[in-house]
Amino acid sequence: MKHLFHPLKIAAVASLGLAFACGASAQSSASSGYSVIPYSHSGYIGINVGQPDYENSCGLGGFSCSDNTTSAYLYTGGMFNPYFGAEIGYVSLGKAKRGGGRTEAQGINLSLVGRLPLGGSRVSLFGKVGTVYGRTEVTASALSGIPTGKASGWEASYGAGVGFDLSPRSSIVLEWARYDLRFAGVGKRQVDTTSIGYVHRF
Repeated sequence: MKHLFHPLKIAAVASLGLAFACGASAQSSASSGYSVIPYSHSGYIGINVGQPDYENSCGLGGFSCSDNTTSAYLYTGGMFNPYFGAEIGYVSLGKAKRGGGRTEAQGINLSLVGRLPLGGSRVSLFGKVGTVYGRTEVTASALSGIPTGKASGWEASYGAGVGFDLSPRSSIVLEWARYDLRFAGVGKRQVDTTSIGYVHRF
C-alpha cells in the first residue's frame, strides 16, 4: 500500500502505543473538566486550519489543477488518564481544482489519542489513530477523463503533532493528519493536511 510506512503515520501509532502503556501503569487523576466523551475527564475543544494535499490525479487535457485551498478541523475530546483519551470532530478539506471542475471532501472523525508530555516542559507530543466517515464530490470536464460523482463511507484516519501550552487551559498545536476517503470511480485515496490550531481545556 502506498505510503504505508510514512514516518508521521509511524509516529502517530508509536505515540498512541507509548501513551497507552504509560496510562495503563499510571493512576488516573481525579476527574476535572467537562467532557462529551463518555467516561473521560479533562475535556477540551479545538480548531485547526491548514493546507490539504489531495492524492488524486489532475486528469488529461491540460486543465488547471490546484490544492490551493484551506482545510478546517473542529473537534472536542477528553482524557481517560493523563496519557490516553478520545476525540470526535468535523473536518472540511476544502475544494481542490481538478480537470475543469472541483473536488470536495468532508467528514466526521473519531480518534483514539495518545499524549506524551516532554518532561516538565510545556511541550507535548501526540498521536491519533481512528476512523473517518467521509463524503466526497467530484465534478470535472468530460475531456479530463476524471470520474465524477459522490461517494461516502468509513475509512481510516491518522494524525501526529506537537502541542505548546500557553497556559494551564490553552495550547497551540501543529498537526499532520491523513484521511483515507472514497472517491467515485477510483476507490480509496488519501488526503493529507498540515495545520496549526488552538485548543482550550475546560
